[in-house]
Amino acid sequence: MATIQPIAENERHPDVALVDRARSGDVSAYDQLVRKYDRQIFRIAQHITQNREDAEDVMQDAFLKAYEKLDQFQGNSKFYTWLVRIAVNESLMRLRRRRTGKMVSIDEDVETEEGSVPRDLADWAPDPEQNYTTSELNRILRKTIQGLPQGFRVVFVLRDVEGLSTEETAETLGLSIPAVKSRLLRARLQLRERLSRYFKRKKVGEK
Repeated sequence: MATIQPIAENERHPDVALVDRARSGDVSAYDQLVRKYDRQIFRIAQHITQNREDAEDVMQDAFLKAYEKLDQFQGNSKFYTWLVRIAVNESLMRLRRRRTGKMVSIDEDVETEEGSVPRDLADWAPDPEQNYTTSELNRILRKTIQGLPQGFRVVFVLRDVEGLSTEETAETLGLSIPAVKSRLLRARLQLRERLSRYFKRKKVGEK
């Protein structure tokens, strides 16, 4: 059975070279990494925190923390995966701090979920004859996926929305691969069921 070997020197991801330069004090190299991944990190943070301002703070904190801990990046995994792990942890900590405020946490309110929609949900959309605009359909889908518990939500976002592999998702969240697959399957099934119920009610209401 083949085993996963560390990335060879001549096969290193381009990010590793940028990290090495940043470690040596080249701020412009780290700036390239920030510009390369800031949108993805912001999107993940917004999926989890459900708040734009929180997502912006998380993104900044994640990049700052990653910069401070560059010496801990081993280079045997993708820099992006390592960065996502930091961003997810920052997002979850922000949610925990927010529990005592007026905003209800996702753990307590099952009607709260991320904002973005995975591509594979398009197959569950209504027929074109129903004349939903793209923006309206996205709004419906965002509302529909609000039922996922936090544990499912984070796995779903990383795997289906952001496109990380099962292995990368497991590594990022500190879960086993079977646990990631189980949570992802249950998340997808819940989403399909909720979307089906929504459009069924919508169709009945239009009669």
